Amino acid sequence: MDEKKFRNTDVVLDIQDKPGALQWMGLSLQHLFTMFGANVLVPILTGLEPSIALFSSGVGTLLFILITKGSVPAYLGSSFAFISAINALMATQGYPAVAQGIIYAGIVYLIVALIISKVGSDWINKILPPVVVGPVIMVIGLGLASTAGNQAMFRTLANGEAVYDSKFFIVALFTLGITIFFNMYLKGFMSLIPILLGIVCGYLFAMLMGIVDLSAVDEARWFSLPAFQLPFIDYDLSFSLAALTSMAPIAFVTMTEHMGHMMVLSKITKRNVFKSPGLNKTLLADGLSTIIGGFTGGPPTTSYGENIGVLAITKVHSVYVIGGAAVLAIAAGFIGKVSALILSIPSPVIGGISFLLFGVIASSGLRILIDNKVDYDQKRNLVITSSILVIGIGGAYLKIASFELTSMALATMLGIILNLILPEKARSEVE
Repeated sequence: MDEKKFRNTDVVLDIQDKPGALQWMGLSLQHLFTMFGANVLVPILTGLEPSIALFSSGVGTLLFILITKGSVPAYLGSSFAFISAINALMATQGYPAVAQGIIYAGIVYLIVALIISKVGSDWINKILPPVVVGPVIMVIGLGLASTAGNQAMFRTLANGEAVYDSKFFIVALFTLGITIFFNMYLKGFMSLIPILLGIVCGYLFAMLMGIVDLSAVDEARWFSLPAFQLPFIDYDLSFSLAALTSMAPIAFVTMTEHMGHMMVLSKITKRNVFKSPGLNKTLLADGLSTIIGGFTGGPPTTSYGENIGVLAITKVHSVYVIGGAAVLAIAAGFIGKVSALILSIPSPVIGGISFLLFGVIASSGLRILIDNKVDYDQKRNLVITSSILVIGIGGAYLKIASFELTSMALATMLGIILNLILPEKARSEVE
């Protein structure tokens, strides 16, 4: 298949299709609202500046589109994988060490991208066949299920304690229900933005329930320059061994997530992203985006499953829409009231949307298993899938000193190892 000439006729807008002006704005806003909650939550949890996270994610996404020559509709946002390491460094050595660690993580991406450009990426198909890829993608989606559940159910008190709130859960269920309704029954342009409409309706319902706080919007300025943290200007970027040892290894964890997302995108867009533009290009772009975060005061970045979920639901794959969302994110970083308004979206609204989006990602993994007709009468397939799912979703992790292998990465590595060492058939199946 000539991927340069190929056009996916099963979608509303394919990767290179450009929407009309009004349609473009609505579709891009949908992606902005979808990624916003998670994108700003990371800096909120780590003491970084949310407006810088918006700026760096937008710039990083535009850079990603440029490097991949507009062939991969992926949005890059703040990575959750680095939260613990960032908090530890912030407490012991301050922000300069955090920034340095983020830059080191980006450099790891660049090194791996260089290696892949020299030796190729065909080996990926051997170590990541459908029986491994499918369950790993399911883990990516289902592993976030508890996050969505917590957002939907729990209200945080002034002392930091999280308590169950039935109002929150009602708002989350309403948001989920109205989004499903929009997705199934609307026609025309409105059918392309069910996520955005769901968030707006969920927000209005949350206001009726009395759980929206608009005080920050009233106090915010219309124009507000993000408080950039620039090395050699605002602080000295001196070498920190702790930053290197605690942050750089985590890059391998987020690379696993990145590859999983690229696999999902390959499936959704009916293109082999690993062949064109190539995994070396997507990793290079993700690494440079992370480095930009380190040099401006933002968090490290990663491709966002939430936005991939929007692509799958709406069947709008236009890279122009993703680029539009990036531009809006940069603008939102400078418009204080817009940032404050989006920050005022209560967690149950985000949780209700996440019930659907994370589920779509998990379902994409299931579809890979079905489409490739993985035979579960074979014991090896059953063992590999079972191990990946339970370890990945169960939250098991490996920790040695300051190095920690998250449940998703551990499940992926175990799946790869089992696939390489287990025979095609068990002895009982041969006899």
